[in-house]
Amino acid sequence: MLEKRLLTMAVAALIAVIAFMTIGLRGNIAFALELRAVRLVTLIQVGVAIAISTVVFQTVTANRVLTPQIMGLDALYLFGQMALVLALGSVGYVALDPRLKFAGEAGLMMVMALVLFLPMLRRRFDIGLLLLTGVVLGVLFRSLASLIARLIDPNEFAVVQGSSYADFNTVRPDLVVIGLVVTTIAAIILWRQRHLLDIVALGADSATGLGVSWTKALTGLLLLVAALVAVSTALVGPVTFFGLLVVALAERIVDSRRHHLLLPAAMLTAVIVLLGGQMVLQHLLGGAATLGVVIEFVGGLVFLAMLITTSKR
Repeated sequence: MLEKRLLTMAVAALIAVIAFMTIGLRGNIAFALELRAVRLVTLIQVGVAIAISTVVFQTVTANRVLTPQIMGLDALYLFGQMALVLALGSVGYVALDPRLKFAGEAGLMMVMALVLFLPMLRRRFDIGLLLLTGVVLGVLFRSLASLIARLIDPNEFAVVQGSSYADFNTVRPDLVVIGLVVTTIAAIILWRQRHLLDIVALGADSATGLGVSWTKALTGLLLLVAALVAVSTALVGPVTFFGLLVVALAERIVDSRRHHLLLPAAMLTAVIVLLGGQMVLQHLLGGAATLGVVIEFVGGLVFLAMLITTSKR
């Protein structure tokens, strides 16, 4: 029964892919297909990276309302963009080599993610303190970004303002390839570790009793989470609540926390939501809204609903 649900989701994702590549296709077909192919790969890569990183992070923290993006990485990304404009000016910012910029952003966010996640390597850690640390750092970086925004020229601020929201449309193909390689390797590793994830979900004591090296297992899993979050954020920008949204939907569809079901369900849900949302906004609403903004709004509502539901239990 559950496998049939996954098969149905896979068919829906395939239909979404075909529709994304063909609906409204006109003019120079080869050129249009090339552009759409880059955007398609970007959407799939980012969706899969965020989905599986959220699943793993929720498993490690044993908390279903957390995502690694909530830990302040989006604020760090925005602060980095502002700092670059302040240091280089708008002309220097635009002229910066995208590959160098991508590598620097991904490296910086991965370092911060590891610093935040390191306390979780202890068998006993306070998840509330971890969340509070992430929130405080997020407020700090947002405040610093706001300070820089007041210092720089309004024209320079306009240049960097677009980086405040996820952009799935203007991505370089060479950067997409880098993100695709990282995401593919991480997805393969996590799929091979799906049974280990089921054991980790039992908690430190139970996992250790079943022969799992807790520190070693969490170190590897958190490294993968940090890499996925850093690459996806550096590629398209901050997407805070998307992972929470797709994992919550996937969990309700398969009605299970077993990772051999939840991992593919979350990936397929992410693909369907991103491609479906992009087509609705582009073809039905005429681009009246940005996909990243809509996702953050809906995901934020889901986050609040889950907090309220959890507090009543």
